[in-house]
Amino acid sequence: MEKIELITVLGPTASGKTAFAAVLAKQMNTEIISADSRQVYRRMDIGTGKDPDDYKVEGISIPCHLIDVCEPGTKYNVFQYQHDFFSIFRQLREKEKIPILCGGTGMYIEAVLKGYRLPDVPPDPALRESLKEKPLPELKKILASYKTLHNKTDVDSAQRAIRAIEIEEYHLKKSPGKSEFEPVNSLIIGIDISRELRREKISGRLQRRLDEGMIDEVRKLIDSGIHPDDLIYYGLEYKYLTLYITGSLTYQEMTRQLEIAIHRFAKRQMTWFRGMERRGFTIHWIDASIPAEEKAAYVMHKLTDISSN
Repeated sequence: MEKIELITVLGPTASGKTAFAAVLAKQMNTEIISADSRQVYRRMDIGTGKDPDDYKVEGISIPCHLIDVCEPGTKYNVFQYQHDFFSIFRQLREKEKIPILCGGTGMYIEAVLKGYRLPDVPPDPALRESLKEKPLPELKKILASYKTLHNKTDVDSAQRAIRAIEIEEYHLKKSPGKSEFEPVNSLIIGIDISRELRREKISGRLQRRLDEGMIDEVRKLIDSGIHPDDLIYYGLEYKYLTLYITGSLTYQEMTRQLEIAIHRFAKRQMTWFRGMERRGFTIHWIDASIPAEEKAAYVMHKLTDISSN
């Protein structure tokens, strides 16, 4: 068996994967590379769940990469992520560390593990014009008709759906070519949280974030000059809070619709991970309720087994 180059910790939102990855990283004297498509943006903290305490273990801060790497209003994508990931991955491997890839954005994870060829897709003004009046459900139907790889977990706004269709159309017209990245041999650990506990954690976390000033965070972003449509593009918290701030939703409508959207998002994440298994990935699932130290012991045991074979 090939030598393990990376440990991947994945799971749905609110599964506790980040805190566990930090415990594991401390034990292995390594660093974390984030696989979260929203935490790349600066000043988008509460809504994306950035919590410095998640990366502290016994008072020690664990280094985590690919958080706060670009400005709100931009559209960071999987092409950029793949290049940024491999730059950091190679640096850590040169230090003889086994990095930990941790997050819930399935497309980001799969793109780096398989080394997919991902061209930097330019905008298609004509296609965007033809799609701009279509409602989100219709755009999702169009997107579902494509057979190529695409991250459907994050498509919860018309802008994101149109961009996704744009990418798929580009792939149809261009020959695949050779990837500049090799696949990465990774031990993949999945955090398995029950549906009931996941829902409970999501609901409680949403209320805490609202109490901690998430609305003010979004309002400050708008006041700083970021167009509301650009925040809506990011989906979930930023979509619904922007709609509330701009008067499109009442507070009660916002909280109800956002909570439903997050639950659906978590379900789509799990669908993606199950799809990864069908596409040939081996995911070792661990019960989320097990203490982090026991999870870490399981991973270390798996690494020992693999290295001895």
